[in-house]
Amino acid sequence: MKSIDYLNEQYQIIQDSDLYKFTSDSLLLSRFVKAQKNETVADFCAGGGVVGLNFFAENTGISSVTFFEAQEESAALCKESVSLNGLSDKMKVENVRLQEIPAEYIEKFSLILCNPPFENAGFENADPKKASCKKELALTLEELVKSAKRCLKFGGRFVLCHRADRAAEVIYTLHEAGLEPKLIQFVTGKAGREPYLVLISAKKGARKGVKVLNEKVNEGN
Repeated sequence: MKSIDYLNEQYQIIQDSDLYKFTSDSLLLSRFVKAQKNETVADFCAGGGVVGLNFFAENTGISSVTFFEAQEESAALCKESVSLNGLSDKMKVENVRLQEIPAEYIEKFSLILCNPPFENAGFENADPKKASCKKELALTLEELVKSAKRCLKFGGRFVLCHRADRAAEVIYTLHEAGLEPKLIQFVTGKAGREPYLVLISAKKGARKGVKVLNEKVNEGN
């Protein structure tokens, strides 16, 4: 069943309970970094488009946002939200697997945002439509990072969230691909508890050197 939720006073997003509905992780990701002037943005694993839409809603100076979503139903939902907000001149939705992104997008983006599937176990008895949004059924971490590198301009940023207990694996994979982690923040659901999420901003072609921000408490978790 479809519903309409407000991102702020101006922008709305359409969700469908039969598909994967966004969580606070997506909002944390979209607020982790700020847009630079004339930013060309991509939202990988876009789902219904919440990360890209919310990032656009909270920043100025964005040239364009392109959403990439492999599931046909979710991509269609994202298109509806873009149309609902009157943003078709600024935004485009591509229904394609990240491993098969067309050549026109090679080195096109200055910023790629991604809330990827980040569970690599527990696939049994899962709803296929929802499971592929959370579990590495159709996209591995290595494939994701490779696609991001391919589509980023030199000096462009790849910003993603992931499971905190896989932070070392994510950082290593980014570094090996030439996407150097520059900013990291762990997120916990309550002060004093272990982090459950990590936010990472990596830069294509950057020198080594990372800044670790103070742990963030997600009161909406």
